[in-house]
Amino acid sequence: MSITEELAEIPLVDQHCHSVVLEELDRPAFTELLTEARSREPTELDTHAGLAVRRWCAPLLGLSAHADPDAYLAQRAEIGGREASRRLLRACGTDRLLVDTGLSWPGLCDLDELASLAGARAHEVTRMEHVVEQLAAGGVEAGKLGPAIEQALGECAARSVAFKTVAAYRVGLDLAPAAPTAVEVRRAADRWLATCDRTGRIRLDDATLVAHAVWSCLPLGRPLQVHVGFGDSDLTLHRCDPSLLTPFLRSLPPGAPPVVLLHCYPYHRQAAYLAGVFPPVVLDVSLAVNHVGPRASVVLAETLELAPFGSLLYASDGFGLAELHHLGAALFRDALGRLLDGYLADDVLSVSDARRFAHLVAAGNARRVYRLDEADP
Repeated sequence: MSITEELAEIPLVDQHCHSVVLEELDRPAFTELLTEARSREPTELDTHAGLAVRRWCAPLLGLSAHADPDAYLAQRAEIGGREASRRLLRACGTDRLLVDTGLSWPGLCDLDELASLAGARAHEVTRMEHVVEQLAAGGVEAGKLGPAIEQALGECAARSVAFKTVAAYRVGLDLAPAAPTAVEVRRAADRWLATCDRTGRIRLDDATLVAHAVWSCLPLGRPLQVHVGFGDSDLTLHRCDPSLLTPFLRSLPPGAPPVVLLHCYPYHRQAAYLAGVFPPVVLDVSLAVNHVGPRASVVLAETLELAPFGSLLYASDGFGLAELHHLGAALFRDALGRLLDGYLADDVLSVSDARRFAHLVAAGNARRVYRLDEADP
């Protein structure tokens, strides 16, 4: 059996994903969820992600591979969003879903329903910016915001397997290498809450408060997921280079929880370097795999130039469309299998090593990082 064939049988741990929309979607809504663009005019799914949907997802909906876009969307509508999502999620072969619940979208199903559709266990990942924004929406006073953040995050740790930050979107990744003082936090809270009142918009984009939340998470012992690299048009890409995290990583205390770099493309080589030199750092190439299509094995190969096999985790970053969860799984299995089978052909490693690495990346590394066996009842 080839490694590609063996990977097809390994239950995956999807260490970073979101929920899905179950209602029927018209072409513009489907296209918007499939891409990282906003308000894009409907296309004929003329991206690698669109081609992959037609190649890998169409057969699960009863169509031939490479089905016409109109035929695909018509068939999806006829089946219904819920049943299409169930088929696509079940075909992922996922055992665990680690779900970021801090990103909203109309019609997203809840955690229990997502788990039921996927036939998997779902675990919550708390987005720390969302926690702070909820406190502000609840009317917390500036002088009490700092301690309230610490208390709220502590309460979230009891029900979550990890925290996540989208600092890359809000303030960039040059996170402070030390926790801000209480005085600094109070001043930042005064400034930020006043801005929220003036603009009527609650969005955590103050660097001091983001740093306070990040440093408040670390003692709680949960892994910290960090968005890295490309995403939608809200971010400024050069501020999302993970090498900007270097002073922060140098300052982590002994025994700090893992820092999980998400997505990473096009900075996957920088992320791989950090994973190679900072023991707490692990990474995935989620989102990128779906969008680069047939180049996924190249992205994985470039990541594994420096990243230890024990630091690479599988994730789909599926959001909104169950197609994205399925593409994450299908393209990942295919890309990693091709890579490891190529290593075998070139006598880079043994069969036993190739099998062990396949199991580690597909599930074992995530089980260790997130202590999932301890999370079992």
